[in-house]
Amino acid sequence: MISQTVTELPAVTDDQRDRILAAPRTAQSHRKLISELPAMNAVQLGGAASSEQLAKEFTVAAWNVERCLFPEATAAHLSKLSPDVVLLSEVDHGMARTAQRHTTEAVAAELGMAYAFGVEFHELDLGGPTERAFCADSFNTLGWHGNAILSSVPFERTALIRLDDHGHWFSADAGAADPDQPRVGGRNAIAAIVPGVKGPICFVSTHLESNADAAHRHQQFDCLMDAIDAFAPGLPVMIGGDLNTGNHLPPDFNWRRETLFTLAEERGYSWSFTAPGTTTRPSLITPHPDRVMKLDWLAGRDLACRDTGILTSISDEGTPLSDHDCVWCRATV
Repeated sequence: MISQTVTELPAVTDDQRDRILAAPRTAQSHRKLISELPAMNAVQLGGAASSEQLAKEFTVAAWNVERCLFPEATAAHLSKLSPDVVLLSEVDHGMARTAQRHTTEAVAAELGMAYAFGVEFHELDLGGPTERAFCADSFNTLGWHGNAILSSVPFERTALIRLDDHGHWFSADAGAADPDQPRVGGRNAIAAIVPGVKGPICFVSTHLESNADAAHRHQQFDCLMDAIDAFAPGLPVMIGGDLNTGNHLPPDFNWRRETLFTLAEERGYSWSFTAPGTTTRPSLITPHPDRVMKLDWLAGRDLACRDTGILTSISDEGTPLSDHDCVWCRATV
């Protein structure tokens, strides 16, 4: 667990990039590389909160924004929910495909919220063919891609929780390296404790592995819950994000075959904070009309659910803002 915070994430130097490109594609090599990159060992804080503490009832939204091609439109869409806390995954920072912008910072500014951002991956290239169509530059200024929490109230404490460090998308011995997406890093979660009218609450934004099976995600979620218990012992918790449930499983009710649901319930979490229904759709980056899955979830512990829903990712102008819809809930302590 990483508790260091910064206001700016240092760029990868030319020397560091050369070492990444020359490194053996092994888990051991990958662990050394990420330990040497300061930006992958800190949480970036920014933005500004608009309230002092959460009310007894509050709204949480979790959305995989698929790089966040349109930060202002994304924020405007989220504003329909008047969220108190937003859990984002797949947000870019200094990537050519998103105009080199810090997309988390831009969304937070539009919503008038504070943010905590943590790097999942340092992207070494521009992405796949559909992403390259959005690139005006032939380079990434920073190449950061990760998860974030936006909050209407100040953060008391934050942490970055790495769910793997073996280089699932880098190491030849991990078996999942993708030549179209060369990258250093791994799946993670961002945890934050914020003040509430009845005491502090822990919120967690996470993104589990897509290119793996249920057993791998089970292990990641188990690791995550252990880390939450250490970070926020005894506090109410809300976890949200893209859990990639059903990926690499048979198509018949595939998300139901994931064992992480029972695992979480045995540790006091409820999945009642997630509305029924699928959460994926074709997008500008992922134009797959037949891909219909339920990947996105909210789980709470020591909280009560008042309402749930799914906000379509199609903007009022008809633009698909992501290949994931946004899941949301209203909860009380």
